[in-house]
Amino acid sequence: MLFVSDVSRAAIDRLLLRYDLELVQQPSGAAISGSFWGDSEAGIIGRKVYVRPDTPIHSMLHEASHVICMTADRRMGLDRDAGGDDLEESAVCYLQVVLADYIEGVGRARLMRDMDAWGYSFRLGNTRDWFQNDAEDAVEFLKNHGLLNAEGKPTFQLRQ
Repeated sequence: MLFVSDVSRAAIDRLLLRYDLELVQQPSGAAISGSFWGDSEAGIIGRKVYVRPDTPIHSMLHEASHVICMTADRRMGLDRDAGGDDLEESAVCYLQVVLADYIEGVGRARLMRDMDAWGYSFRLGNTRDWFQNDAEDAVEFLKNHGLLNAEGKPTFQLRQ
């Protein structure tokens, strides 16, 4: 499992700042603000993503992707619970994989392995097979909301 402490803070900041999001690093052992799952899982409040050194990178990317994929109204009141429906959750999972390529030292192949190790559950059994063969609805959601361009690359815009 790849953790926040294993990756350059500057590389994470560069990605999040493209979305006007802020990474807030909390001390080891502290409760993570805005964490839905608790323990070492990332938290979200407004446009801030909260982590500790032992927060898995997949968790940080997942929560950041929730902020990116939700409506502006939901983002304004965001504190811990991203809400959304099953389609948006699929889009979040897809986007976190895409965004992994924009953090030096992470990349989608590593992130997908970590997602599988953590226990993400997809119909086809693993993240890679889902991403390559069963995520058309997630891609359509992301393109329809201007989050991916026609080539499947991030637009670095928040959903409006």
